[in-house]
Amino acid sequence: MKNYFKYIAVLALGIVSCEPELENSIEDGGQYSNGSADFSNYVALGNSLTAGFADGALYISGQQNSYPNILASKFALVQDTDEFTQPLMNDNIGGLLLGGTQIQQPRFVLGGESLETARPARYNGTPTTEVGAKLSGSFNNMGVPGAKSYHLLAPGYGNIAGVATGMANPYFARFASADNATVLGDALAQQPTFFTLWIGNNDVLSFATSGGAGVYQENITDFTQYGPNDITDANAFAFVYNSLVSQLAGEDGLGAEGVLINIPNVTDIPFFKVVPVNPIPLDANTAAALNAQFGAYNTQILPGLAQMGVITEAEANSRKITFAEGPQNFVTIRDENLTDISGILQGEPFNLDPQTAGLLGQLRQATNADLIPLTSSSFIGSQVGDNPMLINGVSVPLGDEHVLTAKEQELVAQVTAQYNGAIATIAQNYSLGLVDANQLLSQIAGDGGLTYQGVQISSRFVSGGAFSLDGVHLTPRGYAVIANEIVKEINETYEANVPAVDVGTYSTITLNNNVQ
Repeated sequence: MKNYFKYIAVLALGIVSCEPELENSIEDGGQYSNGSADFSNYVALGNSLTAGFADGALYISGQQNSYPNILASKFALVQDTDEFTQPLMNDNIGGLLLGGTQIQQPRFVLGGESLETARPARYNGTPTTEVGAKLSGSFNNMGVPGAKSYHLLAPGYGNIAGVATGMANPYFARFASADNATVLGDALAQQPTFFTLWIGNNDVLSFATSGGAGVYQENITDFTQYGPNDITDANAFAFVYNSLVSQLAGEDGLGAEGVLINIPNVTDIPFFKVVPVNPIPLDANTAAALNAQFGAYNTQILPGLAQMGVITEAEANSRKITFAEGPQNFVTIRDENLTDISGILQGEPFNLDPQTAGLLGQLRQATNADLIPLTSSSFIGSQVGDNPMLINGVSVPLGDEHVLTAKEQELVAQVTAQYNGAIATIAQNYSLGLVDANQLLSQIAGDGGLTYQGVQISSRFVSGGAFSLDGVHLTPRGYAVIANEIVKEINETYEANVPAVDVGTYSTITLNNNVQ
C-alpha cells in the first residue's frame, strides 16, 4: 500500500513579499513622547518568539524582524536610547553546529515551481553558526529558543559543556556571560530601564506539539524531575514568573517598567490545523479488506469485553474501527486515556499473540475532536518495515506523539488559563502593561482571520500571513502585529505616544527553490 497522506500543497492565495520599514516619519505634526516610561535601555526576555525564531530555525533576517527589534526602532524615535543589540546568527540559513557537527537543521522555505505546487522544504545550505564560537558583550534581546519559564533562572543553562547531553541550551550557550550564568542574571546585569517578558509558551507548548507525550507535573516543584515535554505545574509557574518580575520591576529589584505578554492557546496555531484527522483515501477492495481485518475486533472482542465488565458498552462502541470507499477515512490511533486491554486479550477466551494484542490495546479511530500535529503528515500512511499490511494510521494505530486528543486539549487549555490568570495578577501587582496575546491570536485563528490596519491576516498555513512555515512561530508581519499591540499597551499604561508599527510593510512568505 502506498503512502496515503501526502504533504498538503499550498494554495495560491495572496502570498505577499515586502521589505520591512523599521521607522515611521512624523507625518501628522504630533509629538512623540515616552510618557512615564524610560526606553533608554530596553531589554527583552523570553523564548523563541522573542528571539525572532521563524520557519523552524533562528536566522539573521528573522532576528532583524523580531518584535523586540521592531519595538527598539520605535523607542529610538521617542527618546535617546542605547543601541539595541541581538546575538545574531552567522547566516540566513539557520541551524547550528556543535564542534563542527550539525545539531540543528536549516530553516524551511517554500519550494516549488509555482504557488500551486509549492510546499515547505528545508533550505539547501549548511549551517555556519558554531555554538562554541562564543559571542562577546551583552545583548538586549535575551530571547532563548526552547526556554521554559524556570530555565531563565537556571544556572548553567548556557554552559557549552552541557549542550550535547541536553543539560544546556545551545542558543544561550552562544552568548551567556559565563558557564554558570542565568538568562535573568545576564539581563539584570544590563540594568534595563524598560523590559518586555514573553515566557511560558514552552511550559505547555512542548506537551501539545509532542501530541501530549509528556505529563502534567502537578504539585512538582523540583524542575530536575521534569521531562522535555512535560507541563509545568501552574503554581510553580506562578512562583517562577513572579520571581522574574519581582527582580525586574519590584522595589527590591531594578524597579524597571515594562510589558508582560500572556500565553496563547496552542491549538490556535496552524501546527494543528493542516493535517486532517481523516486523510486516508481507500478504494472499495481495500476498505473491504480492512473491515474484514477488524471484523472480529468489532463484533466479538469489544462486545465480549463489555459483557465481561472490562470496558463499558459506550467505550466498546467508541473503539470500533470502520472504513469506507472514498478519500476521507479517519486514522486509527492509540489513546492512552482508554482502558488498556492488551493483557486481557492475550488470555482466555481471546488468546491473541502479544503483537496483535498490543496493537488493539488502546485502539480507536480519530474523531473531529482530535488534532494531528503538522510533523505527523509524512508518517501517516507509511509502511512498517517491509510489510505492506502494516500501515501507520490504518492497520497500525498512530502513537501518542502523533495525536493531541480532546482530553489532552482540555488539559492544555486549563493550564494555559491558569498561567494567564497568574500573569494578569502579577501585571496588576507591579503596575505593568499586559498584552493579551491569547485573545489576539484567537481572533487571528477565527473564521476569516482578522483585518488589522486594513491588512487581512489569519492563521491559515502559508497564505494567512501570520505564521511562518513551521506552523508555530510568526512571520515578520506576525511579529509586527505583536510589536504594535505592545506599543498600544505602552501608550495606554504609561501615557506615552510611541508611533505605531505599520504592519503592512512587513513580509510574509515567498517562494524559494533553493531546497534540499
